[in-house]
Amino acid sequence: MTTSTVSASSSPSGHRRALPALILGGVAIGCSPIFVRVSEVSAVSTAFWRLALALIPLLVLFSRAQASDTSTKIPRRLGEHVIAALPGVFLAAELAAWHISLHMTSVANSTLLVNMTPIFVTLFSWLVLRQRIRTTFLAGLALSIVGIVVLKGGPAAIGGGEFRGDAVALSAAALYAGYILLLGRAREIYATTTIMLWSTISATLCTLALALVVDPTIVPWTLAGWVILLGLAWISHAGGQSLITYALAWLPATFSSLTLLIQPVVAAILAWALLAEPLSTGQIIGGIVVIAGIFLARRG
Repeated sequence: MTTSTVSASSSPSGHRRALPALILGGVAIGCSPIFVRVSEVSAVSTAFWRLALALIPLLVLFSRAQASDTSTKIPRRLGEHVIAALPGVFLAAELAAWHISLHMTSVANSTLLVNMTPIFVTLFSWLVLRQRIRTTFLAGLALSIVGIVVLKGGPAAIGGGEFRGDAVALSAAALYAGYILLLGRAREIYATTTIMLWSTISATLCTLALALVVDPTIVPWTLAGWVILLGLAWISHAGGQSLITYALAWLPATFSSLTLLIQPVVAAILAWALLAEPLSTGQIIGGIVVIAGIFLARRG
């Protein structure tokens, strides 16, 4: 770990801002399903523009950070470029797997299984990194997963999918877990602006290759279509993912991945407010249970 990272990680003000940043990042990413729903282009092309357009503010932020602190470490050797860019490869693979699963299984199954990321992060941290997982945290994790099941319609709504599609959705959750863990590793070395720029470039190139193969057209045809993509890129990716990356310098990946379960809660609320999709009593209870589980895990 570099000297600058050590001093940053020991900053009391940075630690105090980490949890609010993580929650706000989860809220920002929770807006993404709404943008995707109303996008004029397909899911894969939407994922490409989500990343490509985010490069504009990320380049500005990176340039300003470099101008204000010329000592900030940036990748120079091949291995360093890989560390900074690899999270983006996992993110691109996760987006592709999730979008593919939506065409292979039910929406309920896909969205439920893709939110199993905290389980994979916790298992990896315990089995590979040998981190001690407290019982209180596991109780909070279990409670939040129950809340997600209730939010998605309960056990009765799950089971209408196909096994292969469910497996692809579950692989998307594992890939997102890899993304979170790699972000945490890169955050030990590089600043938020550096990681976000390098990882977004790699993710953009990966999704562009996929979009050119599966989509006959990838360009929106109206100004409103571009505004939607800009909102997705600047709010959900540049804003939300940057806040999460920032928080990972102080918060463990296990808790961070669990806190991000607030995303489907935010998405459900926005769908009710903006798309007139009704919120059932069960969904409201599920959302409350998810948040209660996060607070319980925080104690662990």
